[in-house]
Amino acid sequence: MPETAAPLRAGRAMGRVRGLLLAGVLAAVPALTGCIAEAGPAPTGTLATNPTAPGTAQAPPTSAPLETTQSSNKAPVYWIGRSGSDVFLYREFRDVPDQENPVTRALRSMMSDKPFDPDFFTPWQNPDKLATSISGKDVITVDVSEDAFNSNLDADMAARAIQQLVYTATAAAASSGLIDSGQQIRVRILVDGHTDYMAFDHIQLGALMTRSTGLVAPVWIIDPQENVEVPGGSVKITGRSTTAGGKLRWQILRSGADGSTEPFLTGETTASPEQGQAGVFTLALTMPAGDYELRVAQAGTGGGPDQFEDTRAFKVR
Repeated sequence: MPETAAPLRAGRAMGRVRGLLLAGVLAAVPALTGCIAEAGPAPTGTLATNPTAPGTAQAPPTSAPLETTQSSNKAPVYWIGRSGSDVFLYREFRDVPDQENPVTRALRSMMSDKPFDPDFFTPWQNPDKLATSISGKDVITVDVSEDAFNSNLDADMAARAIQQLVYTATAAAASSGLIDSGQQIRVRILVDGHTDYMAFDHIQLGALMTRSTGLVAPVWIIDPQENVEVPGGSVKITGRSTTAGGKLRWQILRSGADGSTEPFLTGETTASPEQGQAGVFTLALTMPAGDYELRVAQAGTGGGPDQFEDTRAFKVR
């Protein structure tokens, strides 16, 4: 994929509003170990196909491709994050204990851990009880206690929180090889073993739900993760855009000893149009030791501003 880089002469005002972490988490408690039987097919969930907060721009109507099986023991966890005035789902990979099954581990991290990236947050609370099971090849059942929903959310944020769970559960099952990622995966959420719970006082649960389109971030830095250290020399940066073959603009700022930042590099690249790698972008940059911030955004069209910026702080040592 083509990319260009040149020293940046003037920084652009591309910053993302820092998301507020919505509430503290409760002390961790061991998960349930029961398995829940799956009934026959049920109607799809009551979530809107593409919920969008009032006054925000409409994201491209696509969802993140289902994760593929990986050998790593890291759990894929989705968080809610802000990009300007827009709110999307972003993913991080987390080290998690292996006492529970992969889906339960990922969901427990989503409900109890803080994201690495300070731009992300979660409205979920660490539940007293959490159990998951898989029926057949395409249905995940999550049974969680009512205390997980102890956050005051509006309807739009409640819809995103439920999809945060759906994305995380399906990602964990797919990446661990527990389900067939070649078909649509459905999730049923039970609360204390019962259906028809009104989550966050807005979303009725119990019916099967799938990943809603348009909620995953249009631009998404995968590696490096927030505040990690990478070896000096050639630094590989990877990410994904929901626009396959679309143009992206990126810039890197370098932090000084006094905490100030200065422009270091800027460039453009194109997200892959190839099937199986659609939307993926890769940068290979030679960088000296230092503290950096990477910014990537979809290039504006027709002279318009760039959109949907994602940022990432990292260190080169």
